[in-house]
Amino acid sequence: MTVGLASSSGCDAASRPPVVLDCGTGYTKLGFAGNVEPTFVFPTAVAVNDDVKKAGGRGSVLADLDYHIGDEALSNAATYSVHYPIRHGMVDNWDDMERFWLNCFCKKLRVCSEDHNVILTEPPLNPPENRELTAEIMFETFNVPGLYIGVQAVLALYASFAAAEKSHKNKAHTLSGVVIDSGDGVTHVIPVSDGYVIGSSIKSIPIAGRDITLFVQQLMRERGEPAPPELSLDVARRIKESHCYIASDIAKEFGKHETQPDKYIKQYTGYNPRTGSDFTCDVGYERFLGPEVFFHPEIYSSDYTTPLPQVVDKVIQTCPIDTRRALYGNVVLSGGSTMFKDFGRRIQRDIKRVVDQRTPNAAQAVDVNVLTHQMQRYAVWFGGSVLGMMPEFVTVCHTKAQYEECGPSICRTNAVFRDF
Repeated sequence: MTVGLASSSGCDAASRPPVVLDCGTGYTKLGFAGNVEPTFVFPTAVAVNDDVKKAGGRGSVLADLDYHIGDEALSNAATYSVHYPIRHGMVDNWDDMERFWLNCFCKKLRVCSEDHNVILTEPPLNPPENRELTAEIMFETFNVPGLYIGVQAVLALYASFAAAEKSHKNKAHTLSGVVIDSGDGVTHVIPVSDGYVIGSSIKSIPIAGRDITLFVQQLMRERGEPAPPELSLDVARRIKESHCYIASDIAKEFGKHETQPDKYIKQYTGYNPRTGSDFTCDVGYERFLGPEVFFHPEIYSSDYTTPLPQVVDKVIQTCPIDTRRALYGNVVLSGGSTMFKDFGRRIQRDIKRVVDQRTPNAAQAVDVNVLTHQMQRYAVWFGGSVLGMMPEFVTVCHTKAQYEECGPSICRTNAVFRDF
């Protein structure tokens, strides 16, 4: 059964911009191809009324309609059960994911899914069975005319090219590079050679934005800051986003905070709706200790202790030898957790140190270049936006006719755009 708003008769999907939908573990980016930034950014959360669903019969049907997504889901957490359909980048609950997509089309964009081609993103090493199930839902339930599932790392590379052109930088177009994609739930280091992901070399790091938030919360609790317990996680997230930065030397930063507290210790003022009064917290060492977990993860957890720069170097070293120089020369950052001040500079310096220790001969020196750009936070979505407006897009996306003829297996592979 097709769902969505009423279709516009006589409208060809090729004449309308595709819908770009980048669903991450923490946040979903949603909008139309051709735009610079997504129209909507909201949490990937679904709130369902479990009491109605458990009632059975007609109540279970009402439960399919009685739900909220995004910020509305979190605001209704007191009376609804909040679920997160994506875990570690992959869909964990397909029923909630289908509800989520329906709400994206109907309530967020207010479009008919039959009128627009759709670009979805997928994490590295996404099982082909997940692509097939995604295709079934999109073609059978939403009746989309065309579907393209793009690998997040490749889309991030496209975004870096477009950002370089936008800022008038002369950058050679190459689909080879290492993408450091760090969002809210997981960090991936993905090598891409000539547009194809080298799957055997991908590394997943169990440290991302949510871990930094929890670490900031822990530091503030240990210091006894007067943040209300029920608001402490949200306060830590806001402090992380507004005050945290990357330090080049931890010892020097500690010295600065101790000798010049008036200059380096900031204050955060929040409002407690339960008491109706304001509260103020000091923001000190957590400003630089929070993001430092990428470079010294042992300060946060003893379960994982490998610094991010060493992971990047190991990933490149496991790739074919003829691709390594190109990979070192194009390290691309993607995701909100790479937006800390001086993050790219610190990554480049530390990777260079690791490489130079292994090749002390100056004649064999390897250039390391980490690319930062203004589209970095929404790099994957922006890459999909760029692809959706390319003339070749309508010829390579999978169509409803192809799906009806060959089945969902057509989405096991998706064409790589080479002429960018």
